[in-house]
Amino acid sequence: MAAAKDSASDAATSAPSGGKPAGFLHQPYTRAALPFINGGLAGMTATVVIQPVDMVKVRLQLAGEGARTGPRPSALGVTRDIIASGKVLDLYTGLSAGLLRQAVYTTARLGFFETIMKALNKRAESTERKVTFAERAAAGLTAGGVAAMIGNPADLALVRMQSDGLKAPDARANYRSVFDALARITRAEGLGALWAGASPTVVRAMALNMGQLTFFSEAKSQLKQHTSLSTKSQTFAASGIAGFFASFLSLPFDFVKTRLQKQQKDPKTGALPYKGLVDCARKVAKDEGWLRFYRGFGTYYVRIAPHAMVTLIVADYLNLMTK
Repeated sequence: MAAAKDSASDAATSAPSGGKPAGFLHQPYTRAALPFINGGLAGMTATVVIQPVDMVKVRLQLAGEGARTGPRPSALGVTRDIIASGKVLDLYTGLSAGLLRQAVYTTARLGFFETIMKALNKRAESTERKVTFAERAAAGLTAGGVAAMIGNPADLALVRMQSDGLKAPDARANYRSVFDALARITRAEGLGALWAGASPTVVRAMALNMGQLTFFSEAKSQLKQHTSLSTKSQTFAASGIAGFFASFLSLPFDFVKTRLQKQQKDPKTGALPYKGLVDCARKVAKDEGWLRFYRGFGTYYVRIAPHAMVTLIVADYLNLMTK
């Protein structure tokens, strides 16, 4: 039945000019673009839902910078302070940057992943085998790394906009939008500044995408093969599994990324505490222990897992609707 449907679809697409033309969704250029379009829409939907959590996460990471002692703010406390100092919509500060980041980053990572997976599936079918976990992992790593490099400017603008409110009123940039932030950062610091912290960001994205996309694809395959769950239930369960592994695998790199972004030069020597990603990881493991990489896992999970679940569920349904 499925083979007959595929044959009919292929015939419609390649029908001569005198026959019935193929629908817009089945044009070759549309099929190639759909993974990217669906991925971007899914990521932007998830960002609208999760943006307040991301705002609180950034404020938690920046709270108490440079101080070893003192009170440790909670997520509820930070949320209350943000609302008390302004209004509920302040939780959506930087939303334009978040949406642009998703329009660029998630469009690229999901689009590239789906494109690579289609090629892998086609090759696997030609040799009468299934796509391996290693192939899925390689697809996730590649898609994540390329997308992170492309999306770094929007990611940088997002962090700048969300942290701006922590500065003294006279020192704030008061960015009007993500485009205003990008333009002013470029004028003041140069075009290269938009890719500051790109190395740890790329590594983090590769780890996150391996956890999210690889385990989502693998979990769906295993659930379909070994359970009688409905398609909707398979999607929801697989997205939950993927959200956990995305958080677990990417948090150490997110931790190192935060340390590198926060570091400041020593006023006496002018040297930075860490020379780079590897040096930072080595020093943290030696001086603070391996478990330090997972500090704040609960808060990070609340940020990453729901976003991953919403993105994957929406993208999966969009793919089904446009199949």
